[in-house]
Amino acid sequence: MKRILFSLTVLMATLIACGQNPNQSSKLNAPSSKLQAPSSTLRVSILGDSYSTYEGYLTPDTNAVWYWDHEWDCTDVRSVRQTWWHQLLRETGMKLCVNNSFSGATVCYTGYDKVDYSDRSFCTRLNRLGSPDIILIFGATNDDWAHSPIGEYKYEGWMRQDLYSFRPAMAYMLEHLIDHYPNVRLYFILNDILSDSINESVMTICKHYEVPVIRLHDIDKQCGHPNVKGMRQICEQVKASITSF
Repeated sequence: MKRILFSLTVLMATLIACGQNPNQSSKLNAPSSKLQAPSSTLRVSILGDSYSTYEGYLTPDTNAVWYWDHEWDCTDVRSVRQTWWHQLLRETGMKLCVNNSFSGATVCYTGYDKVDYSDRSFCTRLNRLGSPDIILIFGATNDDWAHSPIGEYKYEGWMRQDLYSFRPAMAYMLEHLIDHYPNVRLYFILNDILSDSINESVMTICKHYEVPVIRLHDIDKQCGHPNVKGMRQICEQVKASITSF
């Protein structure tokens, strides 16, 4: 009996020393937006548009790309190592799980010239991201540029028709990402050249779902897309944000 009491006393002292109240349930498995694990053990998936593409590095490889090895006049990016996400992985030690980015893709189902983009939308591709620890969502640019309908805020009971407007589609995407990837940290990367209606919508919906927003600023671009300098700026801003939340 004395030995049992001694063991219990030691256990209680250990729990208190570690900062854990033995009368409360453990929260060690609760999701957090901070990088608590060594970055070298973390796997990252990207759900994106043209800004995150590079030929030969997408899953699936049939996704449309903007960046590739061939020379052209739109940007000076000539290597996958110059992309924002490749630099981020190298500098943090994190590993790429899946890059499911699609050039021109909208979050919602309405694309350019009101064409149905349901085959490539973020809402359609959200369940094809593997088994990551972190998901970086980099979108809404094409919804803005294509003048997709903004719609109304809606957080449940979506019908297919709702997903042709940005606000309900944005909420649908985050809701289903959270459900599909429990305990995975989500970050939304918001471009720096978008309309007030898109910015306000992203901030409002991400706040509802407690998803941190990384608001980019002063990104250098050519043809509306990050060049080498811009890719470096994105990498630095994303890296600073995901290690400081």
